[in-house]
Order: sequence, then C-alpha cells, then structure tokens
Amino acid sequence: MSDTLIQQIAAAIFVMALLHTFAAKQFERLSHRYPRHAGLFHLLGEVEVVFGFWAIVLVLAMALTSGGGAALAYAESRNYTEPLFVFVVMVIAGSRPVLRTVLSIVTVAARMMPVPTPVASAWLGLAAVPLLGSLITEPAAMTIAALMLAPQVFRPRVPERIKYLALGVLFVNVSIGGTLTSYAAPPVLMVASTWQWDSTFMLMTFGWKAMLAVVVNATVAAFLLREHLHLPLPSSAGESAEARMPMSVVAVHLGLLAAVVLFAHHPVVFIGLFLMFLGFTQAYERHQSPLILKEALLVGFFLAGLVVLGGMQQWWLQPIVSGLQPLALFIGALGLTAITDNAALTYLGSLISGISDESKYMLVAGAVAGGGLTVIANAPNPAGVALLKRGFADETIGAGGLLLGALGPTAVAAVAFLVL
Repeated sequence: MSDTLIQQIAAAIFVMALLHTFAAKQFERLSHRYPRHAGLFHLLGEVEVVFGFWAIVLVLAMALTSGGGAALAYAESRNYTEPLFVFVVMVIAGSRPVLRTVLSIVTVAARMMPVPTPVASAWLGLAAVPLLGSLITEPAAMTIAALMLAPQVFRPRVPERIKYLALGVLFVNVSIGGTLTSYAAPPVLMVASTWQWDSTFMLMTFGWKAMLAVVVNATVAAFLLREHLHLPLPSSAGESAEARMPMSVVAVHLGLLAAVVLFAHHPVVFIGLFLMFLGFTQAYERHQSPLILKEALLVGFFLAGLVVLGGMQQWWLQPIVSGLQPLALFIGALGLTAITDNAALTYLGSLISGISDESKYMLVAGAVAGGGLTVIANAPNPAGVALLKRGFADETIGAGGLLLGALGPTAVAAVAFLVL
C-alpha cells in the first residue's frame, strides 16, 4: 500500500474528527432523545473522546492497509510526553492543597482591589492565573483557573453567551499568557531550542504584548460579567468548617508540582513524582478532595489521539506553512490553529531551513493568538472543557459557541502582536 494512499486516508479521518468535534453537542442531545442508546450517544458527545476515538480508527485503518506491524510501529513512534505531562499536572494542580492556596491568594488580592470582590476575583482568574502559566506551565494554569472560575462564572444561572465569552477569554489568555517564558507554552517550546529563543527574548518580544492583551480581554469579560457575579466568593470547596490544612501538606503538594513542571520533558521523572504524589494523598487522605483523575485521563486520551492523528498531516501542512510571506503566515497560522494544534504548526515551522526572523515571529504570534478558537487549538484547552462543561446546557461545550466567544479576544491578541 502506497504512502500517499495512507496519508489521504489519515487526512480524511482527521477531517471526520474535526467534524465530530463540531457535532459533539448534537450527539449529547440525541442521548436525551433516544434513551435506549443514550450510553453510546453520550460517549460520542464527549469532546475529550473524539480524537482518541478517531486515532483508534486510523490505527485500525493502517493495520488493514499496511499490516499490523506497520500500524503498531507508527503508534509507538509518536511522542506522548505532552499528553502524559498534562494528565499529571492537571491532577496535582487540581488537588485541594494547591487550589486552596491559590484561592486564598486570589481572595486577599481581590479584597484589595477597588472593585467589588466577586468582580475582582473573576478578573484575577481570567488575567493573573493565565499569566502565571508562564511559570507553572499553561496546563497547570488552565486547571487552576477553571476550578476557580467554575462555581462563580460557569454555572447554570449565567447566560450561555456570557459563559462562552468568558470561556473564549480564558482559552485565549492562557494561550498567549504562557509566552512570557520559553518553556511554558507548547508552541513556543517547539521552536525555542532550534531558534535559540530564551525567556528574556520571549518577554521582550512577545510577553509584554501578551500581558496587555490579557489585561484588556479580562477587563472586558469582567465588566460584562459584573451583573452575574453578585454571589460571594465560594469558600475553598466548602471546607471552612474543617481543620486548618497543615503547611507541611501544602508545601509537599507545591513542591511536587514545581518538580513536575521542572522535569516536564522527562516522563520517567515526572511519572515517578506523580506516583509519590498519589502515595502522599493516600497517606494524608483527610486533607484531600477527590482527585480529578477521570477528567485528566480524558484530556490525556484526547491529546494522545491528536498526537497520533496529527503525525500524519505534515504532508499538507508543511507546504502551506513554508510557502507564505510573513503577514500571510500570521493569518494562515491564526486560521490553521483552529483545525490543528498550534504546537504542531510551530514545530513544522522549526523544520524549515532559512526561515527569516520576521516569519518566525509571525508564525508563533499567529499560532498563540489563535489558541482559543477551538478545543484542539491549544493543548490545555481540553482540560478547560473537561472541568467547565457541566456549567453549560446539556453539559457540553459547543464548538460554534466557543468559536464565537473567542473571536473578540483573539482579535485583541492579534492586534497586540501585529501593531505593538
């Protein structure tokens, strides 16, 4: 079987997966209409399942056309470090000691701001935490921000259009908020070593522009949300009556989170640290809430599926990336990010020899600016979907609603990177 035919099959399956993400909400509605098959429709309606499901279809198709050995060899040739890391960092960042620490800091900061505390809290969750992603990585920032904002913003009583706007702001701000350093944002990480971009370069070239865009986006969202944030800040998971958490437990959790971030590219190390974390949470169970293992596993499955499917799309993506002039490259990267992971785009750019400095900037700027348009646009987005979808109608997040909600924040980010 020719490589060309396999590539065409992979491209067709990739298109089916994209269409499936846009139809996920319809599958969820079918589960209510046809209760006899509700289980199947509910499974197909889980956005996090989509790419993992179609990745399995691709491997089976490769096995039928090229043989089981070739299919297995391809699956094993993929790099699954990012899905593994996102799974681990989601669970640790979403643990009670880490979340309570961040909530405490945010509460103190919110009370010091010259606006109502709920509005200040929402603003900090949409601005400060995404920028914190430049230090603790974007997946960790997404997890913390989503868990913070879920009970205050992403709840049934808030209008859907406002929630989609807030979701778009969160996704865009996390995507651009990780550009203050050279290691926190996946699309930057893919090129930092090859192009010799260090954290100082990122801060001076991208970071300050991203900070301004993040502040503008969060301010607009908080202003529009102000009428729906009259409820007081939720306590730390309703635990005010419980004994004060020992600082030693908090220190261990924060230390393990920092160590996992430090060794983010060494799965042997961070998985070992994760096993230590699981043991520690069992030993001090009274200070823990249920770990978000299911949500993190689904996100890992989604990203692993994207790795498998995306690995077969280079044949048509790279000619597009390499054949565009700088401004067209920015626009192209912005659009292509909506249908493929932005880290995949910048990785393809890193393979182009002789690419100009202006084109490098435009490629990365477009990739991170478009990181909130769809669930697959940026690696941390599935984590946000998994943690926030219960606050939306049918407990699903529509691809169309997310796209519309992210258009405004994306335009702000694009203007910041192009004009400033």
